[in-house]
Amino acid sequence: MLINLHSHLEGRVRPETAMELAASAGLPEPEGGWDHAIRLTGPADLTVYLAKVASTYPFFGRFDSVERIAREAVEDAAEAGLDYLELRFGPATHAPDVGGIDDVITAVIAGMAAGSASTGMPSGAVVAALRHHDADTNLAVARAAARFAGSGVVGFDLAGDELRFPRLDVHADAFAVARAAGLGITCHAAEAGPASAAREAAEVLGATRIGHGAHIVDDANQLRWVADAGIVIEVCPTSNWYTGAIARVRDHPAPTFRDAGVRLVLGDDNPRQTGTDLNGERAALVNELGWMPDDLAELDRVSIRAAFLDDSTRAALLARL
Repeated sequence: MLINLHSHLEGRVRPETAMELAASAGLPEPEGGWDHAIRLTGPADLTVYLAKVASTYPFFGRFDSVERIAREAVEDAAEAGLDYLELRFGPATHAPDVGGIDDVITAVIAGMAAGSASTGMPSGAVVAALRHHDADTNLAVARAAARFAGSGVVGFDLAGDELRFPRLDVHADAFAVARAAGLGITCHAAEAGPASAAREAAEVLGATRIGHGAHIVDDANQLRWVADAGIVIEVCPTSNWYTGAIARVRDHPAPTFRDAGVRLVLGDDNPRQTGTDLNGERAALVNELGWMPDDLAELDRVSIRAAFLDDSTRAALLARL
């Protein structure tokens, strides 16, 4: 079963769509074409990685384009054989002002709904606050996400450059609003920052899932706490290689997490930038990290239970196991 619980809309723009949207907006084609502009050429650090993801931002300036990108993202996931997709995005990045945040979310969930309707694959939107945005902006994002809770938006996230903006406490009010609306809470943490950042995300923001969390294994006490607390780690092995969090895919800490009793789910993060999707990440678990059929079966069970799903969709996926 293919359950994708960590994938960014900004990292799923088709190169051919980028070409069309750029032409209609009068944007010059970059040297080597849009596929080259979007794709990473090798590992670097999180700051470089995020700059490459930002190459798609110009295509989110029109709401009809946003809706198209979201629809195509769901269609591509279904075509790849996925059974469920959670798609996260930062609406404040694409809104002309704070008042436009609702319009961006509306466009995304409309596109996702159209994609799910045409393919039969369920999907849910995870709205992301961004670390480099101020507390007031992220509070506005949280309030907008709360307005769409139960109407396409299923979760709330904190994303962005953990190296440059490590503080979490400044975003506590935004996450309180999201939790009160019943949204699932996840947070990018301990990807570039220290192991303690994951526990801080759980205790300060209420996160039950941690995006990446590769550095948790650097501290045995923090690793034990994550396991005992039942925190779910969203692993994206290939992406962590591109961000420099690990030296090689085979060095990814997923086996250490598993052996410590940490609950794991899988994501492809930004597949257009890294050149691999969820199928590729699942293959990496097997071919690079020694995952066995029982490990994959447990991954599927945890993924369905940890997904930010409504009861009926969760029950349907569990029945298919």
